[in-house]
Amino acid sequence: MLQLVYISSARNAPDVEAILAVSRRNNARDSITGLLYSDGVRFLQVLEGPEDKVEAAFARIQQNPWHRAIVARSRRHVETREFGLWQMAHRSPGGDGDAFVAKLEPMLARADKNVRATFESFAKIKRAA
Repeated sequence: MLQLVYISSARNAPDVEAILAVSRRNNARDSITGLLYSDGVRFLQVLEGPEDKVEAAFARIQQNPWHRAIVARSRRHVETREFGLWQMAHRSPGGDGDAFVAKLEPMLARADKNVRATFESFAKIKRAA
């Protein structure tokens, strides 16, 4: 199974609910799970599932007008899913940063230490902003 982590910037103000609806539909169809973190400006996402399906999803993301400056942070094979069921973490601008970081912790509990550190540092930077 492939685990792919990427970061991107949003074009304009994305409709996160629309992104989530499309992602849930596509990911259920393709047996992809993971975590999508969005703060309204940037996305940090991990996708886990069959290699061909994850690569196809990432190719769709790269063509999606909601994203720009897409960078794959890691690609690795995993024996079991580290993120379980698909989840969405979203922090509204001006929201409580400490509460948001606390919300992320259980979602990251089984993640590889490097993947966990990527999400935690991203969230903490945004908390300070």
